[in-house]
Amino acid sequence: MEQLSERLQTPISTAELDRRWAAVRSAMERDKIDVLLMQNNSDQMGGYVKYFTDLPATNGYPLTVVFPRDDLMTLVSQGPFGGVHNLNGNSDGVRRGVKQWLTTPSYASCHYTASYDPELASQALAPYAGGTIGLVGTYQMSFAMVDYLQKGRFSNTRFVDASDLVDRIKVIKSAEEQDLVRRAAAMQDGAMRAAFAAIEPGLRDRDIAAIAQSYSQRHGSEHGIYLCASMPADKPAQFAGHHYQNRVIKEGDVFTLLVEDAGPGGMYTELGRTAVVGKASQQLKDEFAFTLEARKFNLGLLKPGTPCKEIFAAYNDFMRKNGRPEEKRLHCHGQGYDLVERPLIRNDEPMAIEKDMNIVVHPTYIRGPMFSWVCDNYLIGADGPGERLHRFPEALTELG
Repeated sequence: MEQLSERLQTPISTAELDRRWAAVRSAMERDKIDVLLMQNNSDQMGGYVKYFTDLPATNGYPLTVVFPRDDLMTLVSQGPFGGVHNLNGNSDGVRRGVKQWLTTPSYASCHYTASYDPELASQALAPYAGGTIGLVGTYQMSFAMVDYLQKGRFSNTRFVDASDLVDRIKVIKSAEEQDLVRRAAAMQDGAMRAAFAAIEPGLRDRDIAAIAQSYSQRHGSEHGIYLCASMPADKPAQFAGHHYQNRVIKEGDVFTLLVEDAGPGGMYTELGRTAVVGKASQQLKDEFAFTLEARKFNLGLLKPGTPCKEIFAAYNDFMRKNGRPEEKRLHCHGQGYDLVERPLIRNDEPMAIEKDMNIVVHPTYIRGPMFSWVCDNYLIGADGPGERLHRFPEALTELG
């Protein structure tokens, strides 16, 4: 039996990696693509690399993957000049399905190193010059990588965007992936309980965010974001990132918290709630009750086969008819190894809802002085959303 390093946090099974690789290679065969190239540098939006390798891309350091249709992978990552590790598919306890692992000390903040990663990737891509290279996740892939390849020995090579090919496989969650999604939701329930239990006047917003983060990391999370904000009851409490979490909490404040982190194994869910340091006003209660109705309406639309743009149009029609603001951002979307994964429930998304997607629903709006929202995840069943994955109460939390 394969021995994985004890240092790895909740590794995915090799059988699951084999399933993913086989599904993608079958699609590559169908679309006549010889090799895929992907590059991520963030563990929050670096799901492609994680999906293929079970390794996170972190801290702005690019992790490049060359995935041939007919051979093992090559990895290019941060490390010493000339680093060459020939694994030939024999796991080193960390890297599976890898033929070779190449390293170089390149940095996005040092422009003269821009060609270092592409030079190494081109070595692995050399057998496919003149063939078809599929680019995966072009929004994150560096300009330097593609520019280097297209102007060099691959100038006669066909480049295609293969993101959609991978997306349509990646968004459908296997039984093992669904288990990790459930574990993420349970972890966030605990983080929210710990954070709300600690809220009291005199603490800063960042203190509460830190409690949620600490709880999650102690229960298997590796990364994520913890957005929050406290505001007087007559002003909308819109959550924000760490840079904006310096405010001191006061008696009577409304406090919003979003725990949006990856659980054990790297799958994302997100949980969002509101607490009041005291008693909630009737207006806030009324808006929250409507928000639950808006979510219920939206959930009723999430049936397999329904185009996302139709769901978005119906949801906004519901909001208009009820005198609430239309959604102009993103109130419902997929999640997986990416904090935001397709499909987006929006008018620019070509996908439809499918069974076994992990969908988060978070209707959010401001009406007068009230910021109202609720945020939970659902797995899509044969007839639509199954049970709510989070168990944290669907209520405003009154403290005091």
